[in-house]
Amino acid sequence: MKKLHAILLVLGFGFLAYLVWTLGVGRLWRELASLGWGLIPLLLGEGVAEMIHTIGWRRCLSGPLRALPWSFLFRVRMAGYAINYLTPTAALGGELTKAGLLASRGSGPEAVSGVLIGKVCFALAHLVFVALGSIVIAWQVKLPAALCVAMLVSSALVSGGIIAFLLLQKFGRLGALIRWLAARGLGGSLVQGAAGRITAVDDVMKQFYREHPVDLPMAICWHLVGYSVGIAQTWWFFRLLHLEAPLSVAAGAWILGMWFDLLTFAIPLNLGTLEGTRIFAFNAIGYNALMGMTYGLAQRLAQLLWAGVGLLFYAALMARAAAPFGAAQPTPWKASRAEVLKP
Repeated sequence: MKKLHAILLVLGFGFLAYLVWTLGVGRLWRELASLGWGLIPLLLGEGVAEMIHTIGWRRCLSGPLRALPWSFLFRVRMAGYAINYLTPTAALGGELTKAGLLASRGSGPEAVSGVLIGKVCFALAHLVFVALGSIVIAWQVKLPAALCVAMLVSSALVSGGIIAFLLLQKFGRLGALIRWLAARGLGGSLVQGAAGRITAVDDVMKQFYREHPVDLPMAICWHLVGYSVGIAQTWWFFRLLHLEAPLSVAAGAWILGMWFDLLTFAIPLNLGTLEGTRIFAFNAIGYNALMGMTYGLAQRLAQLLWAGVGLLFYAALMARAAAPFGAAQPTPWKASRAEVLKP
């Protein structure tokens, strides 16, 4: 997995470098500079969306974690965002970080359950957003028939994976394989211990889906609102370039980009694919590659900004957790496995 991650990272960087070289550094810089101070709302929009997503995530938590202040959950979410974005952990390090930080305010199984349910909910909302949006933009986006078929087939496969993950959570079967191995004495004490821990997580998740049947749909609705912020950002981008594009065109560019993001989630940092797919999306609605690349770079800058903010949050949270003990806190991976000692 690490080798595949590294290969995808190198390929993504190479593709990004190729795009920049093809379009020209000078042209890209002039286009970005033309956005001026108007770039600030584009950058802030990413944070606004994450604030809304935090409300949705809160509906996925169990036990005392549900009563945690929104401000704390936002800092935890952004800490995970930063670790996922800035470190080569294949989008796992951030989730482990969130579980570790949550465990400082509740039990380990509740923390892990909250992260896993939140992850599948976020993915489901992404899928629903793209599915509903594609119906809206079908009449204005021109894609080759072969590409449409490929995207639909890929989307079906991704959808199947998300739904399977949801069902495993709902029926407490996430740890079924590990329990099967433990029941037959395979794997020794390591598997036995893992079976006990994952069974506790399965029990919490089953209880969540049984006792809070409305919370998952409500969380998805909040995530849909968060995703919709991007439509306003895209409309504002067109305004900055003095293009009187209607809101439907802005929605088309954003939704198509989100569809590509759904299919390229395995690419680290979406390196190269973020910019490349925005070029493709803008071409599909009638605009040139330079504009699409500029739009992709603006999104990249927003993500880097909020990853930096998240890194500051992470440092502050870890320093606060370590203060009573007078020692440094462990790394995100170790913290999650140790479940971060309760204060």
